[in-house]
Amino acid sequence: MKEQIDVVVVGAGPVGLLTAIELTLGGVRVLVLERLAAASLDMKAGGLGPLGLEALERRGMAAAIAAAEARSFAAMTQAGADPRAKGSKYSGHFAGLALIRKDAQNEPQRRSHPVDQQALEAMLADRARVLGVDVRRECDVTNFVQQADGVDVEWTTPTGADHIRCAYLVGCDGGRSFIRRKAGFDFPGTEPSSTFYQAVAEIDHPERLAPMGWRRTSGGVFSYGPFPGRLVMLEFTGPPEDRQAPVTREEIEDVLRRVSGADVRVKALESGSRWTDNTRLVDSYRRGRVLLAGDAAHIHTPFGGQGLTLGLVDAANLGWKLAAVIRGEAPESLLDTYTDERRPVAEAVLANTLAQVAIMRPDPQSGAMRDLVANLMQLDDVNRLIGEMTSGLSIRYDFGSERDEVGRLIGDRPIHHGKTQVSLYALIQDGTGVLLDASTEGKASKLVVASTQRVRCVAVDTGPSMLIRPDACIAWAGEEDSIDGLQEALRRWFIPALDDGSMAPSEQ
Repeated sequence: MKEQIDVVVVGAGPVGLLTAIELTLGGVRVLVLERLAAASLDMKAGGLGPLGLEALERRGMAAAIAAAEARSFAAMTQAGADPRAKGSKYSGHFAGLALIRKDAQNEPQRRSHPVDQQALEAMLADRARVLGVDVRRECDVTNFVQQADGVDVEWTTPTGADHIRCAYLVGCDGGRSFIRRKAGFDFPGTEPSSTFYQAVAEIDHPERLAPMGWRRTSGGVFSYGPFPGRLVMLEFTGPPEDRQAPVTREEIEDVLRRVSGADVRVKALESGSRWTDNTRLVDSYRRGRVLLAGDAAHIHTPFGGQGLTLGLVDAANLGWKLAAVIRGEAPESLLDTYTDERRPVAEAVLANTLAQVAIMRPDPQSGAMRDLVANLMQLDDVNRLIGEMTSGLSIRYDFGSERDEVGRLIGDRPIHHGKTQVSLYALIQDGTGVLLDASTEGKASKLVVASTQRVRCVAVDTGPSMLIRPDACIAWAGEEDSIDGLQEALRRWFIPALDDGSMAPSEQ
């Protein structure tokens, strides 16, 4: 008989590790299988959007994020580009137009942070280790078969083959996901039309690439900095002949000279990668007992760090729901809300990244549209719309509520009760929900306590009262003494009816 476990997560990148952390906090036994022997040291994402960072802060990684950001600021200062410089009013870009203004945003404190992917993976790995998550490297998944009551998974290691049975399998194995292909997910989208390069290199005359930041030229688009030696380049000559071929110093030098038009040489190449604007999205995030998250479910041009944030919020959305199903406290139908909530968000990201590629092309028509977008961004409403779109702060899941805050992902904030103050995120670090109760005599809390143990109740001095899911989504809000709709929200997310029509054990 095969060894059994609750969930196998394939992929130990940021999305896979956060998925495993969320499941572990939900009381689920998790095994993470990773093909690589060690985390990649290649330069990938150089920063992370607010929603991705907040997903980590809610799980106890705020101090690690601050330390990683401090290291990044030090490196930028060394390169002469400290973004903390007094008077800086910008906080992001759209298609290389660094025009997103802080003063036009509703929540400017919720911003991107220069935390690179290596630091991100390290802090997630540390957190997973503390929680006792079983992460096994050099494990290449070769096959899996869905059964009525589980999934049989097989993999190879340097010492031989192994296998296990799990209740659910989660593919977090990237854009070329084996799990997605083997499970038969449809993955429609647009074919690649351009090639992107990212590298860390030693340049003989970096001053010839000044000023730092995005530059659009007749040959394409490039950016030098803000980290020493960091290059991002984009050519609109179609996809590479062989994307899997190693990226060489000579290739990076040739592309840099063509795109920048500068007489520079690459003296040494520390790391280099290439990708395309291939843009695809799965038809559903779930097929039976197999689920997808991150790049396994959606790929697109990673402008503004949107891809990594998108995947981390996938993990935060899926983890607590899948754990509730495995604990027997929710029906499998709860998993359908994962696709319902996250797929429209991915559609919107794919659309805005395609638009960014369109106005970065070097032809006159694209240039005219780019100038028009730049002029429109001088309007506060347009600036805010684009800022919230690229940061993800415009996300609002449709729960059918007329209250604007319901369905949104709430940022961290101090919670006051008398003379006591606590951080909101500190209240949900254990993976439970929270009720902020401003009702008279704790009417809302009494209803919650009688219904479920998966929600912590905290009395607050001022309203509105709010029911907040483990992924920081506001599931319900009520003014003053009203608790109308709270019971319905509790049933929907924490004590839903089981498939046979009965109540989950916590309500019986």
